[in-house]
Amino acid sequence: MTSYATQTRSDPLSPAAPREGPTVLFLQPQAENAGAQAIARMLAAGLTARGYKTPQLFFYRKTAAFDGEEGVNFSAQDRPGTPFAFLRFFFGLVGAIRRAKPDAVLCFQHYGNIIGAAAARLAGIPVVIANQNSARDTTPLAARRIDQWLGGLGLYSRIVVNSHDSARDLAGYPSRYRARIAHIDHGFVGRGSAVTQAAARARFGLPEGYILGCVARLHPLKNLDAALRLLPYDTNWHLALAGQGAARAELEALAEQLGCGARLHFVGELQPELVGDFLRTLDAFVFPSKAESFGLAAVEAAQAGVPVVANDLPVLREVLATDDGPCALFCDVGDTAAFAAAVRRLTEEPDVANRLVSSGRQLDGRFPVDAMADAYCSLLRAEIGGHQSDEAPKRA
Repeated sequence: MTSYATQTRSDPLSPAAPREGPTVLFLQPQAENAGAQAIARMLAAGLTARGYKTPQLFFYRKTAAFDGEEGVNFSAQDRPGTPFAFLRFFFGLVGAIRRAKPDAVLCFQHYGNIIGAAAARLAGIPVVIANQNSARDTTPLAARRIDQWLGGLGLYSRIVVNSHDSARDLAGYPSRYRARIAHIDHGFVGRGSAVTQAAARARFGLPEGYILGCVARLHPLKNLDAALRLLPYDTNWHLALAGQGAARAELEALAEQLGCGARLHFVGELQPELVGDFLRTLDAFVFPSKAESFGLAAVEAAQAGVPVVANDLPVLREVLATDDGPCALFCDVGDTAAFAAAVRRLTEEPDVANRLVSSGRQLDGRFPVDAMADAYCSLLRAEIGGHQSDEAPKRA
């Protein structure tokens, strides 16, 4: 496995920005504000700053998150719901990729990888890079098997993992698949805010009190009902959720059942520039997700200075730590009493909260977005250059 995780712009292996940069098409399943899309946004900005052209093509439009953004297109307005609709979508996707004429395609998430790679190869694209930024436990078994097969056949030029935990998930894959793996840490942009907590709460219509919060899709995999079950433990606690999804009605029903409906607050899906102000409203960030490949939302919260209480997942212990120590308290969020006790430690032991905040502030140094962009530049230059070298004798 190749590791690009520690390269920086001063690294002699990092390429200079191309004079007339290649076109790298970003291919993603659904357009919405979520972790994978946030990473792709930051990477696209980083590559653009280095001279690349970075159009983005989504399979379909789920929310208005990317409406009006330059270089963004949708292969379909809605998710295909029938086999015929899928075939029409797929061959439309092949045509859209062919018309874009990219030098390389970057695929994101499990369906982005397996559908996108097949479409890109049919469109004649020589360099296809898959990103394993969907946690294994969130990926259907059939999709994992197809992914193994495609990787073994060589439809992916390279396969990027973003954490050691993600790499371990692939340890049992065939050697032909593993030989294509490259490790590139996610980078991120800090989500600090210049507004006061009172002003931020007024902006989002949030009350006084001790506010727990999370930025996440409202989806069962995010396990937000575990956070909601904390509220009966303290009548001063509120839960604020930033995100959209089909689980909202279930969360509202559970809140009423628990007798704390008035202390559950939805602020909706947020554009990236508003996330920092939302984090400023919080006294603690709770992250009960069942599975993650990185946990960008928790990393952003910790770096913004919000104490974090997270589910005890190996990947979260890996990324939520700096040389100053852990950036979060970890617990089994399925044990509501233990989850509540961890939150209460933040209120009763200020020194614990302060240590977490101090460590979290250092995360931008551990995961700089420039290092991520430079590592992808190295990878793209090697793959695109290698293909062009292979093609030169044929053209001659």
